[in-house]
Amino acid sequence: MSGQAGIVIGGGAFAGLALALALRQGLGPEVPVIVADPALATRPSRDPRATAIVAACRRLFATIGVWDEVAGEAQPILDMVVTDSKLHDATRPVFLTFAGHVEPGEPFAHMVENRHLIDALVRHAEAAGVELKATAVESYDARPDGIDVTLADGSRIAASLLVAADGARSRLRERAGIPTHGWDYDQSGIVVTVGHERDHDGRAEEHFLPAGPFAILPLKGKRSSLVWTEKRSEAARIIGLSEEEFLPELEERFGLHLGEIKLLDKPRAFPLSYFVARSFVADRLALIGDAAHVIHPIAGQGLNMGLKDVAALAEVVVDAARLGMDIGQADVIERYQRWRRFDTMAMGVATNSLNFLFSNKSTLLRTVRDIGLGVVDRTPPLKNLFIRQAAGLTGEVPRLLKGEAL
Repeated sequence: MSGQAGIVIGGGAFAGLALALALRQGLGPEVPVIVADPALATRPSRDPRATAIVAACRRLFATIGVWDEVAGEAQPILDMVVTDSKLHDATRPVFLTFAGHVEPGEPFAHMVENRHLIDALVRHAEAAGVELKATAVESYDARPDGIDVTLADGSRIAASLLVAADGARSRLRERAGIPTHGWDYDQSGIVVTVGHERDHDGRAEEHFLPAGPFAILPLKGKRSSLVWTEKRSEAARIIGLSEEEFLPELEERFGLHLGEIKLLDKPRAFPLSYFVARSFVADRLALIGDAAHVIHPIAGQGLNMGLKDVAALAEVVVDAARLGMDIGQADVIERYQRWRRFDTMAMGVATNSLNFLFSNKSTLLRTVRDIGLGVVDRTPPLKNLFIRQAAGLTGEVPRLLKGEAL
């Protein structure tokens, strides 16, 4: 591996930093790993959002040495309930419940505030010798035996591989001429953190309402993170309300089972869309995370899909390096694409179908889906399969997601 040129990762959020740490562990100090992102200048992180980390991705974070640092701030999801009702229904019947463990003592997911996880990833990357540059990748030129990467600060790096982890509007993907296929939903996701009088006891709730899912996700303490789907015009109206006007809208959907609720940050709305890149690779370039795919949050799998990309790409690159191969050559990164693109397409189809099935006012579709939820709830093997799928533990699972070091 000593003859390998380095790897440049454009993008320093969860996926980019996790990949850098996984590669540093697997490749050793001989292969330079550089992460370039202007956001690295903002420290500590100010990201107010929270994320559900499924069991497989928790294993990844544990294997790269990060999880112990954030475990004290992570809220395990111990139970989950799914309801289906109209907005003004007097009751919300529970059609599906999940116990929250995939293995004894291992919850199928944890809720973690983004800022804690990003800061831990940055600290561990620095300690591991990953070079962090608070600037963007400006351009690159691929050649048969490497890739020349130019950063926005004018510096140039000769590398073997460039990884695009620069988000849904990836400039690196656009520069490579990789098209995407997909569409915008006429929906926005409202995200806000709330406090409440009573303890949630680690229970997550997903209420399927005609406009879309309303998810209550438990955080440490008497707090919850909400992901609330509405039509775009309605979402714009709701977040434009004063706090006094906003709370009644929230209470109507949240309910009173956790007592009085209050806002802990400012509600924000994000337009929802679906797209998948036509290719996850180009000459000396690999796409991961939102640069490769964006899906509807209805199944809570967006970030976790990006971390599956990380685990697969790291495994492919490390295996190739140990065989003495050029880690950026076409057949190496093509193996990554074969591994991840089909799974991504399948998850996209599943989330699109769920959104169509649940985000509507059709009485017929409501009857069909409620029967289906009831069947799953009363069929333990099927329910267990759903839990393992949600936890990221089905299919061809990369070693890092099994908790195995590369």
